[in-house]
Amino acid sequence: MSQKIKPIKHLGQNFLIDKNTVRKVIKTADLKPEDIILEIGPGLGALTQELAKKAKKIIAVEKDARMCQALKEQLKDFDNIEIINQDILKFQIQNSKLQINSKFKRNPPGSPLRVQQNYKIISNLPFYITAPVIRKFLESENPPQEMVLIIQKEVARRISAQPPKMSILAISVQFYAEAKIVSYISKKSFNPQPKVDAAIIKIKPEKKYQASSTKFFKIVKAGFSQPRKQLANNLSKELKLDKQKLSSSLLKMGINPSQRAESLSIQDWISLSNNIHNS
Repeated sequence: MSQKIKPIKHLGQNFLIDKNTVRKVIKTADLKPEDIILEIGPGLGALTQELAKKAKKIIAVEKDARMCQALKEQLKDFDNIEIINQDILKFQIQNSKLQINSKFKRNPPGSPLRVQQNYKIISNLPFYITAPVIRKFLESENPPQEMVLIIQKEVARRISAQPPKMSILAISVQFYAEAKIVSYISKKSFNPQPKVDAAIIKIKPEKKYQASSTKFFKIVKAGFSQPRKQLANNLSKELKLDKQKLSSSLLKMGINPSQRAESLSIQDWISLSNNIHNS
């Protein structure tokens, strides 16, 4: 705040000011001296500088050029931080060794974000990009070892939900990873204060399901096409399948055709993906 920078609302700039929360994030991340950290939306660096004290390298990606200039001044005493002025959603994720060429640089849209084979994402994530950022990195060829994120409380609950409260977001994350809420954070921990409370969530990628992701998500989207309707109705309509035959197949899989999509587990969707055949 000493930089006298006015936060931009549409960029979701709610700066973390609570030191206890910073400590909780650091403890949750269980940082090692050899860790490479990707931080998204570092703001004015409250979390960044604490990460830099614990890890080998920090790659801080910030969309707002004003913040990058402030970070450059704020973090001038650290030699293990790279500040990149770019929209994280426009980066291509490439699997290669990290090359730090300068302490502050502007990357054109679509530039490759080069990270080492093993890295972690730790971030007070702007709320409006939560879902696309998580999906982007979980689906990349080089996903992080883990993500420790501060996100909106209700979104964290949706991500970690279990049947009968599943959603496409929950399935999209849990297909690729384990997700666990570590603790909740008061909105008073930020300046300016957001309208809602937040949570620290830990997401750890795991390859535990054998299924084609393309077909899997096609069936999931069909099942959730009208969430209030019965599963058999949605699948038969969206996948152009005979409802009676489909219902019979569902029963053989131990799935009630009258269930709603939100009541199915990830394993249920895997069974559907492996056994439903459509043109």
